[in-house]
Amino acid sequence: MKLTTIGCGYLGAVYAAAMASLGHDVVGLDVDEAKVAALNEGRAPFYEPALDDLIAESLRTGRLRFSTDYAQAATQQVHVICVGTPQQIDGPGADLRYVDAALDALAPHLDRSPDGPSLVVGRSTVPVGTATRLRERLAAASSAALLAWNPEFLREGFAVEDTLRPDRIVYGLPEDPDEARRAREILDAVYASPLAEGTPLVVGNYATAELVKVSANSFLATKISFINAIAEVCEASGADVSTIARAIGYDDRIGPKFLRAGIGFGGGCLPKDIRAFMARAGELGVTDALSFLREVDTLNNRQRDRVVNMTHRALGGTFTHKRIAVLGAAFKPDSDDIRQSPALYIASKLSGRGADVVVTDPAAADNVHAQRPNLAIAPDALTAAQGADIVLLLTEWAQFRALDPVALREVVATPWIIDGRNALDPQRWRDAGWTYQSIGRP
Repeated sequence: MKLTTIGCGYLGAVYAAAMASLGHDVVGLDVDEAKVAALNEGRAPFYEPALDDLIAESLRTGRLRFSTDYAQAATQQVHVICVGTPQQIDGPGADLRYVDAALDALAPHLDRSPDGPSLVVGRSTVPVGTATRLRERLAAASSAALLAWNPEFLREGFAVEDTLRPDRIVYGLPEDPDEARRAREILDAVYASPLAEGTPLVVGNYATAELVKVSANSFLATKISFINAIAEVCEASGADVSTIARAIGYDDRIGPKFLRAGIGFGGGCLPKDIRAFMARAGELGVTDALSFLREVDTLNNRQRDRVVNMTHRALGGTFTHKRIAVLGAAFKPDSDDIRQSPALYIASKLSGRGADVVVTDPAAADNVHAQRPNLAIAPDALTAAQGADIVLLLTEWAQFRALDPVALREVVATPWIIDGRNALDPQRWRDAGWTYQSIGRP
């Protein structure tokens, strides 16, 4: 199949390289000339394991290229919208200007494909009702082009694997039966490889496909905030949240994933998606149906301030002249994404309250320096911890989980650590002479 991806950020670049590796002819389109140049050299403009190799390999085959020239879309049949939908600056809803701009830029080229009717495929996370609106807009620009919605379910750090071997594929098809049949035939050809390998396929209408993604993210966010609420009760009662999580995780109705208590969720998806979901529910007149998500969001944000307060108590009630080593700035390991990062929020809050904060992160250091130039950056954990009065583990990178507590104790001023991700072995660190604190564990 001949595809274009509209937008070559995190979603689009991964999708373009993955589809080319499956044998499709792919043109990645983006308005950012520097980004396009880097991608054509085999370099992703962000950190994602295995992605640079996948891009370079697909470029060598000749099946992948990146461009700023939207006229190249004229030779392609399938056009996949992969642009961002950030939170609005002045409200909780999703900002759809990039989705609209992508469709406008694409429209003049839609009726020129030599392979049959064009199919526009939305993968961006959008409020329910967006696809229907875009279908009307598309009909005004092209008499033959079809629209389908195909939500993505990528996990940062596993995006390549999730695209090549997804755990499910969802189609949102037009209401018209003939349009739905033709759109499905094209999508089946795009996803022939994973479908042949047995990947589950779920087919619904536009609204269903749009709601699948935000429903999944809202459920995961709820699960995280739930276990963090239980952790707070554990701290008040002397129970161990890790043991509770393990016990309830054996129940196959619950499952063990997303039950690790910590400093909460962040990134470019969960926080903005649940807020946009609540905003859209209000527009649809069903505000009360999602009112629980407000508490999920509140619980999540409270976790960050709880760690700030834990640190304040550990330091004797003052941040003045106190050196704090922060291990991790990305919102999760194997990513350089610092959007809505709880780790970076905590580091910034501590610095703002007078502490001498030194941050280290294996991938996100450049992004931290660009956005928080007031924070000192260290190349590794041992350097960051030199003379530290307390160490905070805030992103559970493998390098940090593997730290030697004996070696780290030799460089700090005070062997005190707060494990904000419950990622370390408490006994091992206490045996090495550390005062060890975590979330919801005695």
